[in-house]
Amino acid sequence: MATYGDILYEVQGAVARITLNRPEKRNPLGPATIGELLDALSSARDDQAVRVVVITGAGKGFSAGGDLSAFAGRGASAGETATRPGTFVDLNLALTRVGKPTIAMVNGHAMAGGLGLVVACDLAIASDEAEFALPEINVGLWPMMISTNIFRNVSRKRGLELMLTGDRISAAEAERIGLITRAVPKDRLEAAVAELCAKLAAKSPKVMALGLAAFYATQDMDLEPALNYLQQQLFAVLGTDDAREGLMAFLEKRPPAWTGR
Repeated sequence: MATYGDILYEVQGAVARITLNRPEKRNPLGPATIGELLDALSSARDDQAVRVVVITGAGKGFSAGGDLSAFAGRGASAGETATRPGTFVDLNLALTRVGKPTIAMVNGHAMAGGLGLVVACDLAIASDEAEFALPEINVGLWPMMISTNIFRNVSRKRGLELMLTGDRISAAEAERIGLITRAVPKDRLEAAVAELCAKLAAKSPKVMALGLAAFYATQDMDLEPALNYLQQQLFAVLGTDDAREGLMAFLEKRPPAWTGR
C-alpha cells in the first residue's frame, strides 16, 4: 500500500478512510495533495474488499480549501514527490468514478475548495460545530470549480448567495438547504458515519456500482435519452447474480448473500 505525505489511507473492514493530514495548515488542497487523493481513490476503487469510502480531515478542521501558494508555484508539500500532481477537475471526475459510495465526514470547518470536496462526495455527515463557506470573493477570487457541484446540491439563489457574500453558515443551516446530508453532535460524528458505512456496505456492491454510474451518467441528460439509458441499465441490473439473489432471498424471507457479480 502506498505511503503518502499529505494524506493517510487505511482500510478497516469494508471501509477505506482517507484523511487529509496537514492539520497545521488546515488541510489545504494543493496539486500534490490532490494527486495523493486521486491515487487513494484509485486504490479504493480497485480493492474488492472496499464497499464505502470516507474522506475526512485531521485535527480540528476538514479543509480550508485550495493551497494558493502551491498552485502559484511558491511551495510544495512532501507528497508531491510520491504521486503525480492532480487538478480539481481530476478530483471531481474521480469521485464520480469510484463505483462505491463516498462520504465526507466533516469534522470541522469546510471552506472554499474544502466545501467543494464535501459537495463532490455522494453523502456528507458533519459535526454540528462545523461551518461552511465560499469566501473566495473576499480575496478577489471566484469558486469556479465548485460551481458545477454546488448547484447539484442547493438551489440557484442559495448557492449564489454563498458565492456572492462569502458568508459562513452553520452545520444546521447546511443541512437545512441540502448542502450536507445531516449534522450530528460532535461526539456522535464517528458513530453516525460508522452506522451509515455499515448500512451501505451491507448492500450489493455490483448493483451499487451500476446505480452510481447511472446516477452520474444521467444527471445532465435530457429526459428521453435519460429514460432510454436507464431502461438499459435496469436490464443490466436484472442480469446480475446479485439481483437474482436479492429477489430469491426476499421470497425466501432470508438475508441475501451478495457475491458482487
